[in-house]
Amino acid sequence: MKNLLRALLLSLCALCVSSGSAFAAETAAPARIADRVVRARVAGLDLVICRTGAQDVVSFHGSLPAGDRFSPPGNVAIATLVGEMLDKGTTRQDKFAIADALESVGASIEFSTGNSTIEFSGKFLKKDLSLVVGLLAEQLRSPAFAADELTKLKQQLNGYFQRQLESTDYRAGVAFAQALYPAGHPNHDPGTEAYLAGIKAATVDDLKKFHAQYYGPAGAVLVVVGDVDAAAFQAEVAKAFAGWAGGVRLDAVPKAPPAAAARTLPVAMPDKTSVSVLWGQATGLRYTDPDTLALRVGSAILGSGFTGRLMATVRDKEGLTYGIGAGVTNDTFTDGEWRISATFAPSLLEKGVASTKRELTAWIEKGVTADELARRKSNLAGSFQVGLATTDGLAGALLAAINRGLDPAWLDEYPKRVEALTLAQVNAAIKQHLDPAKMTLVEAGTLPGVEAKGP
Repeated sequence: MKNLLRALLLSLCALCVSSGSAFAAETAAPARIADRVVRARVAGLDLVICRTGAQDVVSFHGSLPAGDRFSPPGNVAIATLVGEMLDKGTTRQDKFAIADALESVGASIEFSTGNSTIEFSGKFLKKDLSLVVGLLAEQLRSPAFAADELTKLKQQLNGYFQRQLESTDYRAGVAFAQALYPAGHPNHDPGTEAYLAGIKAATVDDLKKFHAQYYGPAGAVLVVVGDVDAAAFQAEVAKAFAGWAGGVRLDAVPKAPPAAAARTLPVAMPDKTSVSVLWGQATGLRYTDPDTLALRVGSAILGSGFTGRLMATVRDKEGLTYGIGAGVTNDTFTDGEWRISATFAPSLLEKGVASTKRELTAWIEKGVTADELARRKSNLAGSFQVGLATTDGLAGALLAAINRGLDPAWLDEYPKRVEALTLAQVNAAIKQHLDPAKMTLVEAGTLPGVEAKGP
């Protein structure tokens, strides 16, 4: 679901660092990841296995093309409803039996629906390989789509959206996605009313039809990392997914057109203590395009964490914001966007936006410095390695690389590619692909002088 699952905090590498795990501590990933990867087509799935030194622990991340972009034109909520129903029971056993089986061994399986794919992930102990792979296959292949469970899910999602309508972050995100991307683009948001109407209208037969059409191994990827024997895992996948057919592959879509001029879109909401601001533009770039890495690194200097220029100036020095950051996002499967995200008190909104514009203009016109680039390179290399130090983090990173159309060896090459970037490359990428004169500014919250209206 575009709005349900949209990440509002930007991350340069989109890597997951696990925390709070009930499993034993894990050892760091091997120095050469590609040397440990075994990749093969098994039961129609693209199966990627990477054995590490983690004792007994196994993590997996996977995806298949069945995200919101595939929902039928008449109902934008179908893909999300199907994804949400995967853990509500199968044709063999109800959701309580599945939950009990997983909890009894301390394992987990989770599903989430994005713009382009349904993603699944989990963690288990080596001895429970057969159980978890079997349950994953069962949930993906034969969800029950019970009418009573669909009714409860509709109520839950309806309540969720009604609550989200009171969130300034959510309302800003919807308006921003609608402004940057045309209808039909996977990153476009059809709007809350369309989701609510779709949820209400959806039937069990609608869900079954979508599942039959889009769920299958054709475009599916499954990445497994940890204390895993490749031959044993391949055998379990071959058994659990035997006979599964169908599915689709992702097709290219037209790029979002650039805006003709700068624009400000107010989303007035009554009685809010803060204003959520999104400011940016569609880049026309995918992650694999030549300038993307340079633009991402330059953007990290401007707006990544407490060491970014925006936090150092707009927050720490001037005290105008609760939080602010900048970066590139939504570019894995399609062209994405560059954005600044910030939160201001209503009384500080005008000063905060002015300060942000000043920093953005200086960053684009003057570029980053050699010292800033050197420090950021070191920081990125370190944080990247931290992200790969757990089975969950490495599995997520491998899946991200594959979904971006990259070989697993990219994870070994990333630090060197960052280090090889020159100051000229970074500053050229910033100037070439970003233009404040064509950026969209969204302000959502209690806005001075603007009357609040319904969503």
